[in-house]
Amino acid sequence: MLGIKRLGLLAALVLVGLAPAAAAQAAAQPSTQDTQYLQALHQVNLFEITAGNLAQQKGQNQQVKDLGKMFVTDHTQLDQTVQSTAQQLNVQLPADPTADQQKVLDRLNNLSGAEFDKAWVTAQLAGHVQAIQATQTEISQGSEQSVVQIAQDALPVLQAHYDALVALAQTLGVPVPQTSGSGSPSPGGTGTESPAPGGTESPAPGGTGTEAPAPGTTETPAPGQS
Repeated sequence: MLGIKRLGLLAALVLVGLAPAAAAQAAAQPSTQDTQYLQALHQVNLFEITAGNLAQQKGQNQQVKDLGKMFVTDHTQLDQTVQSTAQQLNVQLPADPTADQQKVLDRLNNLSGAEFDKAWVTAQLAGHVQAIQATQTEISQGSEQSVVQIAQDALPVLQAHYDALVALAQTLGVPVPQTSGSGSPSPGGTGTESPAPGGTESPAPGGTGTEAPAPGTTETPAPGQS
């Protein structure tokens, strides 16, 4: 009987010891916004690393190759922070880019020369516009400081990428999405309407750019036009 009582007491002590730890783990669970942003940014990084490698392999224009190399370096570095933060917060990250992002990569794989260069810049412009929007949303609406910090660190990198893409697009004659001074799209300026916070409910960053010739252009007739 004494042995049973001791076992009961030990069990009670173990439960008491585990309860605060379980409560702390539950309290540390990030918000939906923070979780979605980590997941979306990881997929952006996967997409950008693959697209950057493609640019180095298939690009005809040297600036396309150079930007591709820079994107691989920057997004690899950024993703290391995303992965370590996600691990700390028990956030499960996707293993692959989104289906839309993969479609872009598949299309780019089938192009070459100047055609590849223009399609790559077009897709990158659309993807970076969405990534910037999602990052600005995280900065303003995120609640987990470590994730907000990632967004704050990512924003100037994404903006620098976008600015370089704009300059290259003008050189190649690729239409550029109209954006505000902060780098976020102006109303009606991109054709990538209202990405959801974290980029998970609408096409994720990098997921557009193939459906229309270029974001913000009128080359594709509007519904009802002939």
